[in-house]
Amino acid sequence: MGAGLYRTIWRWHFYAGLFVVPFILMLSVTGAVFLFKPQLDRWQEREWLAMPVPQTASPDDQARAALAANPGARIRHYRLPQAPGDAAMIQLDLPGGGIRNVYVAPDGRVAGAMAPADRISAIVSRIHGTLMIGTGGRLLVELAGSWAIVMVLTGLYLWWPRGRGAAGVVWPRLHLGGRTLLRDLHAVTGFWVAGLALILLFTALPWTEAWATAFRAVRAEMGWVKQAQQWEGGDDLHGDHDHEAMLRAAAAPAKAPVEQQSLTAIVARARGEGMPHPAILLPPNAPMRFGPPNGPNWRLTSETQDRPEIRTVEYDAATGTAVARSSFADQHPIDRAVSIGIAWHEGQWLGWINQAIGVLTALALIVLAVSGTLMWWRRRPTGQLGAPPAPRNPVRMRGVAVITLVLAIFLPLLGASLVVLAVIDRLALPLWRRARIA
Repeated sequence: MGAGLYRTIWRWHFYAGLFVVPFILMLSVTGAVFLFKPQLDRWQEREWLAMPVPQTASPDDQARAALAANPGARIRHYRLPQAPGDAAMIQLDLPGGGIRNVYVAPDGRVAGAMAPADRISAIVSRIHGTLMIGTGGRLLVELAGSWAIVMVLTGLYLWWPRGRGAAGVVWPRLHLGGRTLLRDLHAVTGFWVAGLALILLFTALPWTEAWATAFRAVRAEMGWVKQAQQWEGGDDLHGDHDHEAMLRAAAAPAKAPVEQQSLTAIVARARGEGMPHPAILLPPNAPMRFGPPNGPNWRLTSETQDRPEIRTVEYDAATGTAVARSSFADQHPIDRAVSIGIAWHEGQWLGWINQAIGVLTALALIVLAVSGTLMWWRRRPTGQLGAPPAPRNPVRMRGVAVITLVLAIFLPLLGASLVVLAVIDRLALPLWRRARIA
């Protein structure tokens, strides 16, 4: 049974790797680049930072300049300059559709503009998360991530020492060279990176399609929703709102218009909050990234990727006084765990240490993908797939069956693909002579 179990696990590891390797290479490269999103964004905005012009324009003047340069547009938010001399960034909803970031110098001159989707970090993010093909790409990435989890877990089983010493298990035997060195490089790298790889794979799940949709439903059903989720994932980005409250608000008698505090006055208050950059200020009823439009108050928040540092302050539109505050501590524990996981995944929870660990993890995954491919290529019979042979006798593996079932339930796309793969493995591959080992 031991040999049969080992061969079965090896077979699943092979199939997982065969599918996952191209995705591992793509996700590792794009993920490593995205770890440096703050630096990339600052570099791309470099001509609008530390501008040698005096501060002569108020935030209201800057907003008017942005709107004058884009007739018919509507302000989504005003981003507070991080340092003196930096341009203010005013994000606009364009009348014909689309969003534009307009950079207004301290003297009130429109210095430049950029579509948020044209940022280098945004392009890398779309490649990383959707393969640039939308929902279908998101599902493919989710499927690849699910199978990558299988690959890591089965790889750990195959790595298990079984009485061997540390050489070739904890460190590679460099002096042996050839196939042995390649095998050691693959196994030892896999051992050292397995934990970090699993963390990356599991923390990516809230951004996915099928898993995130199911998680959203469970989250609502279990009463875990204290605030709208602060990450994009699932098939409904508007699923966390109190729809009954929205309907009551829509049916309520319209209030008499009040004189609204100016942007300049609210910015002055907001500067005293020490909000992490990028700190953004949303006018009353402005569109929001997640959920319905902003409420009747001014809203100050942050788009920092270090999500535990995100805070929100609401200012009364008429008086400018702070009427509500919320922070990481106010979120449900489940949301706090997800926020920490996402901050780690994006390399922003522990600053440069997090980024360094992320880069090393990405490099190790690339080594795994390349070494595994070379191992397969060298051992495969010419002109054949070279899949590990199936056990001659069916192996009864209750423990493996339970683990597989749990993974299939936890990862819905994995469960569906397992059914398809089982059919192919039992019916199609035996008929394909090249899939066998000679």
